[in-house]
Amino acid sequence: MKEFSLLIKPASFDCNLRCEYCFYLRKEEIFGHCTHRMSDEVLKKMVSSFIDLDIRNHIFSWQGGEPTIMGLDFFKKALKLMQKHGNGKNVTNTLQTNGTLLNDDWAKVLHDYNFLVGLSLDGPAKIHDQNRFDVGGKGTHHKVMDAIKLLERNNVEFNILTLVNQANVKRPVGIYRYLKNLGVKFHQYIECVEYMPDGKLAPFAVSGIEWGKFICQIFDEWYKNDRYNISVRLFDTILTKLVDHQVIACNTGRDCRQYLVVEYNGDIYPCDFFVEPRFKLGNIMENSWEEMLESSLYEEFGKRKCASDEQCGECQWLELCAGCCPKNRPDYKQDARAVSELCAGWKMFYSHTIERFKSLADEIRQNRELEHQAHIHRQVMHMLQQGKIGMEAPCPCGSGKLLKECMPRS
Repeated sequence: MKEFSLLIKPASFDCNLRCEYCFYLRKEEIFGHCTHRMSDEVLKKMVSSFIDLDIRNHIFSWQGGEPTIMGLDFFKKALKLMQKHGNGKNVTNTLQTNGTLLNDDWAKVLHDYNFLVGLSLDGPAKIHDQNRFDVGGKGTHHKVMDAIKLLERNNVEFNILTLVNQANVKRPVGIYRYLKNLGVKFHQYIECVEYMPDGKLAPFAVSGIEWGKFICQIFDEWYKNDRYNISVRLFDTILTKLVDHQVIACNTGRDCRQYLVVEYNGDIYPCDFFVEPRFKLGNIMENSWEEMLESSLYEEFGKRKCASDEQCGECQWLELCAGCCPKNRPDYKQDARAVSELCAGWKMFYSHTIERFKSLADEIRQNRELEHQAHIHRQVMHMLQQGKIGMEAPCPCGSGKLLKECMPRS
């Protein structure tokens, strides 16, 4: 079976914040104006059936809305189910949160069960609080600062997710340095691209050129000062593609079928940007994972990524950008072939950075080779010391030479 992960919305779009740019709050149109909480029955079915699948990694990514409004006891139930059905399998949990409800009890569980936490922070208070406020209209920056201290104090691994919008898009270096000065080692910058009913960009969204300028300046700052000690998710994704030819983020692949969304009631969708009745694949209480993964609807959804404009096929950057995320294409819900709003920005970014990316990729390959040779050398020395081989034996490095001929080199 093809590898896939779960993006779980245990409380659907319910949230204790009212962020100005949140696209998921609009899911009230689908799920109704009521409290949405995943039941124990749905939780049990989801965990047990997913872990039973014959895949290498079972990844549970908890999002919202705000997943922590489910309460800590809900997550303790989930973890007990994972332990019960895990049987030595690789199980990973991630949590994307606004951080405002975290406390030491939460942090202990997150640490003890090796959660990777994503914390949303758009920059200093003056910027962050423009869009990220609670139901009473009060800013939440101070609570995120408390959450960072809490996670650090409890040795919980976390990254910062920064949504690039009109409040911060013109301050890339300032945002980067702000996060760096907070001690943040893992950065994730996500573009905010949302459309109004008339097809125009929403007031808080960024244009392609704005995105290009922003991420170019982030790269320059990172490359000059921090390329060996700070991780930027986008840059890691590009380097993994160049070095290992692997896709580790769905927006850089040519097929969108990387994960499934599980809504609070067990409904399954192919992507959280496409949680709509016409894209519903089924329900875990009624349908098997295999049935939904092999459905014609899911296959057609995967093809949307490749249904790009002709100019994409002729673009030198297609291998890296893969046509961008379909949700960034105007009228993407009806016509997937349109060019992404970010197209001009991606062209600007790759033109500006590709030679340095290639240099870094070469450096990674060289370091891996050196590490490989050092490993072989340690093995050979150990075997020589134990008398298991002699200098007349073939060298384990694969050169075809005798050890005595190859040893000085390795």
